[in-house]
Amino acid sequence: MNLILLGPPGSGKGTQGERLQEDFRLPYYATGDILRAAVAEGSELGRAAQEYMDRGDLVPDEVIIGVIAERVERPEAADGFILDGFPRTVGQAEALAAEMEGLGRAITVAVLIDVDDEEVVRRLGGRRTCAKSGHVFHVDFDPPKHEGVCDVCGSRLIVRDDDRPEVIRHRLETYREKTMPLVDYYEELGVLKRVDGELEPEEVGNRIRALLATLRMEEEL
Repeated sequence: MNLILLGPPGSGKGTQGERLQEDFRLPYYATGDILRAAVAEGSELGRAAQEYMDRGDLVPDEVIIGVIAERVERPEAADGFILDGFPRTVGQAEALAAEMEGLGRAITVAVLIDVDDEEVVRRLGGRRTCAKSGHVFHVDFDPPKHEGVCDVCGSRLIVRDDDRPEVIRHRLETYREKTMPLVDYYEELGVLKRVDGELEPEEVGNRIRALLATLRMEEEL
């Protein structure tokens, strides 16, 4: 089962990806993590990625695709994988499909964790971060005992730049422009499944597990 997680920032892809990793015993590849791992390993692709990152440039698609392809070729991914954060564009999806075809494989399912813009702003915009320790609170889900003060060390809580509403809305605009076309792309391929991401995280996980279990049973018939 080769799985892609789609959804806007703040939709809970990381949380669900980690849970699915435990439930289905599949490797979970978050793009940023595997790029950093490739750099740490000093592989040829890792060194290439490091050069772009050192210059402050975006790592080009062909390097990212190469890093991902190297991962999915490993024995740990023989039964499938969970991919989060890639592809981000239709062009990247097409490149990934070509790479997968070369391996005799294909994407089994793309799960869209659907969340409304205002809910994304509430989730991300409510985060408060300790200026000293980096501990994160949330005004709704995990508020500090005293407003503006870290429970752990008593330092000041701040709103990070990328948690400001105007920045979040800009990220959502970018998502709609660049990434939302992937929904149509995977729908046309017949592999898109939608899940309501505004439910409680446990219920979102239950629904994803149920649809994946159904897919597995269909494959075995």
